[in-house]
Amino acid sequence: MPTMNMLQAINNALGIAMAEDEKVVCFGEDVGVFGGVFRATSHLQEKYGKARCFNTPLVEQGIIGFANGLAAQGGVPVAEIQFADYIFPAFDQIVNETAKFRYRSGDLFNVGGLTIRTPYGGGIHGGLYHSQSPEAYFAHTPGLKVVMPRNPYQAKGLLLAAIRDPDPVIFFEPKRLYRASTGEVPEEDYQLPIGEAEITKEGTDVTVVGWGAQMEVIDKAVALAEEAGIACEVIDLRSLLPWDADTVAESVLKTGRLVITHEAPLTGGFAGEIATTIQERCFLYLESPIARVTGLDTPFPLTLEKEYFPDHLKIFEAIQHSVNF
Repeated sequence: MPTMNMLQAINNALGIAMAEDEKVVCFGEDVGVFGGVFRATSHLQEKYGKARCFNTPLVEQGIIGFANGLAAQGGVPVAEIQFADYIFPAFDQIVNETAKFRYRSGDLFNVGGLTIRTPYGGGIHGGLYHSQSPEAYFAHTPGLKVVMPRNPYQAKGLLLAAIRDPDPVIFFEPKRLYRASTGEVPEEDYQLPIGEAEITKEGTDVTVVGWGAQMEVIDKAVALAEEAGIACEVIDLRSLLPWDADTVAESVLKTGRLVITHEAPLTGGFAGEIATTIQERCFLYLESPIARVTGLDTPFPLTLEKEYFPDHLKIFEAIQHSVNF
């Protein structure tokens, strides 16, 4: 089995999808000959032609508006927004058009073939306009699916599932792991289920939940916890809409404790949704308050990026506090 980084795995998935179905079309800013700002679409135009992998104008609302129209006519567009921070000009198209097409027509038409790829998060010294994690905005929108992989194997399997899913999917890619995360990835076609969390480590003392790039940080925190004699159960949600409340609740019924972490700011972050749901379902089994370890309620700071991050030490501290409460 070959070793790939996350960019190679994403590129491989796009190539498989385009080879299988001529209706799959990739477009966005600089995705053609240049291969995208991170090179995720390298050589796709060369292999499949300018009609199926092409550059768009620098207008995100237009990219998604065009993608909606193409998907409504039966196409399978994979639209790239160059940075997740740039997705906001397209917000109206996504939440008022993409998410509502099927509902407003009584299932007479839909844009279910649409996938929106976009790199999110900090860790590349990109400052406030290249480091945001806006997943919670879209997890609040019925009609969408929101997926966030943690490594190359997950990225390929989840992206292929997203492209083939009957609903429109926003696929957030953790940019700081694009080249930093490597692992064995099958060359052949495979899919991973959207809406199912994965228990990456079993434990009995505390449940730790995250997604995307934060899973790597969780692993470092859990290693410290193990040295302190704390057995953590680790869950990667993989998708936020829908999110797998059953798997998390079942774990918390066993451990009695829950720590949730994400890069996005605390207030309105998706950890609040998880905490409320688990409190409703597991209240009598909780041994300590549910903890959230998140980014700060400030714009993403360039010079204070390390201080902003919910790093492994902050997560480890929350784990200790939860167990010793």
